[in-house]
Amino acid sequence: MKKADIKNLSAEEVQAQLADAKVQFSKMKLAHKISPLENPIQIRDLRKTIARLNTELTNKQQ
Repeated sequence: MKKADIKNLSAEEVQAQLADAKVQFSKMKLAHKISPLENPIQIRDLRKTIARLNTELTNKQQ
């Protein structure tokens, strides 16, 4: 998810996206430990998306 896309979301939508991303991240890490993913860079990208969502949520709450 791009930074511009995240900026257009409301605080509630950011929280919902963040919860979904965290669930997806934990599932992806577990799947990668069991059998390597075809594209492990997805894990890194998802981790960065979670960081972007957390940053935007902090900015919106101020």
